[in-house]
Amino acid sequence: MKVEAKAAVVRFGATTALNGVDVSVDGGELVGFIGPNGSGKTTLLRVLAGLLSPDSGQTFLAGRPSAAIDKAEFARSVSYLQQGAEVHWPITIESLVGLGRLPHRRAFRGPSDRDRQAIESALMATDTLMLRYRTVNQVSGGERMRALLARALAVEAPMLLADEPVAALDPLHQLQVMDLLRAKVAAGGGVVVVLHDLSLAARYCDRLVLLSKGAVLADGHPAAVLSDDNVAKAFGVKVARGAHEGVPIITPWKPLNGDDHASAN
Repeated sequence: MKVEAKAAVVRFGATTALNGVDVSVDGGELVGFIGPNGSGKTTLLRVLAGLLSPDSGQTFLAGRPSAAIDKAEFARSVSYLQQGAEVHWPITIESLVGLGRLPHRRAFRGPSDRDRQAIESALMATDTLMLRYRTVNQVSGGERMRALLARALAVEAPMLLADEPVAALDPLHQLQVMDLLRAKVAAGGGVVVVLHDLSLAARYCDRLVLLSKGAVLADGHPAAVLSDDNVAKAFGVKVARGAHEGVPIITPWKPLNGDDHASAN
């Protein structure tokens, strides 16, 4: 299952959020979208998720134009975890996760055994089983984010698009979520994740797409994408580098001064 955007342009009034972006993600790979605030990461994810139509260019799912695919079929194929998603009614965590099964259910039918199995598996995978009977207003922000990830997993879609799924989580649950995304990829699924933590991006992603000012600055292996030059151009910072157990560690260290900015650009 492959999702693609070709020459995607998105404008919000006078602002160009995406400027001719080409990107593709296939099953069996975990691709990270990285870049500074306002670089187009969330916009591109929403375009791939079929939630935002580009002003020009096209998107494809498994080689077919996304716009030509039935909405229910698309929803079974691509699940989406929204950044900072809110839930505005006191639904239980179990019921919230169950919403992920709606693309599979017939009208006026209750959940099937398969639905219940998927919900149980998603609760277990995200460490939210003990929260199942609590309402969303009875859990922390991090617990709610894990429950929303469980809802996205319950869809059992071949492709998962997750916008900053670890932003509100403590270190343990950040690692557990990233391990969970890797497990989905190992099982043949495809995952796109928006990340700000460069070390997590370098450690877990097979490929990184670095966005800057609505365009792709670099796309490739994490080590190549996270070069000093690329990081300086995109983020305006110098980084400190290290390694542990053969895994690179990249930490933003200090802002570039004026001369550094000029040489980076």
